[in-house]
Amino acid sequence: MVKPTALRFATYYGAFYLMFGAFLPYFPRWLDGRGLSPEWIGWILAAGMIGRTLVSPIGARWADRAVRHRDPILAFAIGSVIVFALHIPVSTPWILLVLSFAAGALVFGQIPVTDAFAMRAARDHAFEFGPVRAFGSGLFIIANFSAGALIDRLGTESVLAWIIIAGGLMALAAAWLPPGHRPSAHIPRPDEWARLGRMLAGPLGLALAASALIQAGHGFYYVVSANAWTAQGISGAMVGALWAFAVAFEIVFLSLSGRGWLGRLSPANLMIIGALASLLRWGLTALSPPLWALFPLQALHALTFAATYVGFLRFTANDMPDDQTALSQGLNSALSGGIVLAAVSTLSGYAYAQYGVGGFAFMMVPGLLGLAAAVLLRRVSLLPRRENID
Repeated sequence: MVKPTALRFATYYGAFYLMFGAFLPYFPRWLDGRGLSPEWIGWILAAGMIGRTLVSPIGARWADRAVRHRDPILAFAIGSVIVFALHIPVSTPWILLVLSFAAGALVFGQIPVTDAFAMRAARDHAFEFGPVRAFGSGLFIIANFSAGALIDRLGTESVLAWIIIAGGLMALAAAWLPPGHRPSAHIPRPDEWARLGRMLAGPLGLALAASALIQAGHGFYYVVSANAWTAQGISGAMVGALWAFAVAFEIVFLSLSGRGWLGRLSPANLMIIGALASLLRWGLTALSPPLWALFPLQALHALTFAATYVGFLRFTANDMPDDQTALSQGLNSALSGGIVLAAVSTLSGYAYAQYGVGGFAFMMVPGLLGLAAAVLLRRVSLLPRRENID
């Protein structure tokens, strides 16, 4: 039987990823449909990631201190719908740059706050986080297929309509989340910033570096894969199928991540697995393989994304104090989906313009650096426990 709290989080994750499943792969197609060059598309998407970088830690700090953990999520959800509606009449690149900054801040700002809230609720209400989060990935697949088919039938403008409608459902689902009342108000400590500095100088810094670099390897994939594969003659529906296939394996991994030997893997080992898989995935995808070969390569998303994602979540849950969990997730979002990914995404537009699908090979560089950081994290013999970080 599904617990009521788990159902509320699953509903929100489902609505969020119903929107996100159209936004992430097909928003570049919408920009392309508005007549923007690959270089401008790279800059516009990078602006969204910079917005995520600046706002995610602020939202996360708000969540750590808020009387109700739901409030930042609801505010960001409503704001994202408004910003996407403002895209409707716009095709001027610099205006889209500004709107993308706001959209990235509001959409991506929800992820670390919700993950930290859901992990805390799963611990307090004794439900398993993995299947709840996997439900969102299932809706991501539906959005992949449906939005891709709509593009083939109605054109790229249908993507924005999907995002706005699904965003409205996301805002309603955010309002239905449990309030998440704090038992008492947060009392700031006088040494709070020094304490954060000590954590960043230790394993937290290594975990952030490993997560950010491995996830940044997805930059070329997020920015240009839909356009690159379409240019190779792959239909919009089949591009959606490729993305959906990747997320299907992500769902399997998330559903099993808390069980058996997967549940016993350390954060560092999970991120090492993600890094090794990224070297294989991006190196072979750069060779422009036929459609049938892209599917097994997409299955590696279970490792390049999900294993890395779960690895950092596990690090936060096991090794960070409760009043720093959302901030840790916010810093991870700011780095893995912000600064590092923004830089990679900006370069991806130029790499695609110069090398086409061969630009995937450049994604092996952050993967290799992320592997080094994960190995260093593993070598830290005694990670400080939450009660020992002070």
